[in-house]
Amino acid sequence: MSNGSSTGKLRLGVNIDHVATIRNARGGDHPDPVRAAEIVASVGGDGITAHLREDRRHIRDADLRRIQQATDLPLNLEMAATEEMLDIALAHTPHAACIVPEKREERTTEGGLDAAGLHNTLTPIVWKLKDNGIRVSLFIEADERQLDAAQRLGVPVVEFHTGEYAHAGLDGDAEREGRELERIATMSAAARSVGIEPHAGHGLTYENVKPIAAIPELAELNIGHYLVGEAVFVGLEEAVRRMRRFMDESRI
Repeated sequence: MSNGSSTGKLRLGVNIDHVATIRNARGGDHPDPVRAAEIVASVGGDGITAHLREDRRHIRDADLRRIQQATDLPLNLEMAATEEMLDIALAHTPHAACIVPEKREERTTEGGLDAAGLHNTLTPIVWKLKDNGIRVSLFIEADERQLDAAQRLGVPVVEFHTGEYAHAGLDGDAEREGRELERIATMSAAARSVGIEPHAGHGLTYENVKPIAAIPELAELNIGHYLVGEAVFVGLEEAVRRMRRFMDESRI
């Protein structure tokens, strides 16, 4: 992935975790997340995102190298800020590592990383990743305090959590949805102003992606669960193509 720009094509990173979730429900090797990565590459996806969780509930350790070998797309490894995950990242040297909050009991990543409160924990991890040529991102709320912390940590990328925006839309709360959209837009511009590339993701669907994709400062969206769900009905190729089309239409 390039550094991106506020006027260029908005990149689509596809999170293939939940292909592995389906596989793991029955054991064995089907459906294979590597096949999903190959499909994403064939239909114009710009990157693959995979979250190796502490409990290995979806992506497994062996999947990472196989994904890297299967396509030329850059791998964005989502990881908790732990020594175990740091060692795995350094062994695989993905294109990017996005540090996310992780609690064993959660269904999915809930909210952004407290980069401000975890500064001392994050500092050595960020620098070890950077020293090994891995592009570091922090998955944070669109919040000035968290962006300031990201700047102090010297990361080149932040990914803004869009979950509250998505939840507001599902709740039919147009006022809150508008506030969340404005907050993401404002902080995306703020990130650009200090030299940090802003990405966004979580809870994005065909119905809500266009207003987010229209934020000119955003360089990349990472979308997974919804696309895998749609793939059950229309196939992964069509699901990715349709999301790509909606994203492109928002930038016209």
